[in-house]
Amino acid sequence: MAVSSNQVALGSPAPEFRLRGTDGRTYSLKDVAGKRGTVIVFLCNHCLYVKAVIGRLVRDARELRQDAVGFAAICSNDAAAYPQDSFENMQRFARDHDLPFPYVHDEDQPLTRAYGAVCTPDFFGYDAERRLKYHGGLDEGRTSPPSLDHVSSQMSAG
Repeated sequence: MAVSSNQVALGSPAPEFRLRGTDGRTYSLKDVAGKRGTVIVFLCNHCLYVKAVIGRLVRDARELRQDAVGFAAICSNDAAAYPQDSFENMQRFARDHDLPFPYVHDEDQPLTRAYGAVCTPDFFGYDAERRLKYHGGLDEGRTSPPSLDHVSSQMSAG
């Protein structure tokens, strides 16, 4: 069963953070923010929805970076409850999918609570002033279906 994300007021400022990334660096919001905006996505390694869209997510993040939009992913799952989401498995996931953005660990979930994220993937899109302009799923703002090429590639990837 899919879980809906919480309502977060549009115009809300992006919560600040300082978290360890899978590449060993520590990242803050300032480090990942883009000149024209920023996307923060909450995801985890074991989520079937994440697995279904990871190719698109990576492609879209690369395109957004070319448009001066920053991008970062946050995993906040408890590794004791979800061993697939341990930091070591996050590192493997980042390598396996060649993530072109920081993938950081919110181990005790204070940032997840600050953002109001409750599901994966859960997207937060901010403008250049780091004010929330979009919150929801990957395709919630779509006005047309994904291309047939995309559907075909997703089906053959499984």
